[in-house]
Amino acid sequence: QVQLVESGGGLVQAGGSLRLSCAASGLTFRTYYMGWFRQAPGKQREFVAVISSGGAGTFYADSVKGRFTISRDNAKNTVYLQMNSLKPEDTAVYYCVPKVRPGNNDDPKVYNYWGQGTQVTVSS
Repeated sequence: QVQLVESGGGLVQAGGSLRLSCAASGLTFRTYYMGWFRQAPGKQREFVAVISSGGAGTFYADSVKGRFTISRDNAKNTVYLQMNSLKPEDTAVYYCVPKVRPGNNDDPKVYNYWGQGTQVTVSS
């Protein structure tokens, strides 16, 4: 079965950095676009970034553009999210997920196999 295991979250002060990792198994990882989403308490799940199957193409939400960088290592079946200049409003549970059907990259409905996520808390 498909499994996504996110790690690297934690508590950081505003302006700090974190690097999230997501290890995938049970799917042909190199053939899937991979996305990162986040969900803050009481809010809807929000698109953060997506990377193409080969890694050459990336797309970011306006709220993180210039601060976050998505990357992947297909040899390790792993996708990363480098987060710099963190803000309190970045506090959320972060999820990685494969894009499984055609559609807009920022639409959560075209993604499936959500993991447990990793908590990121940014203090002011």
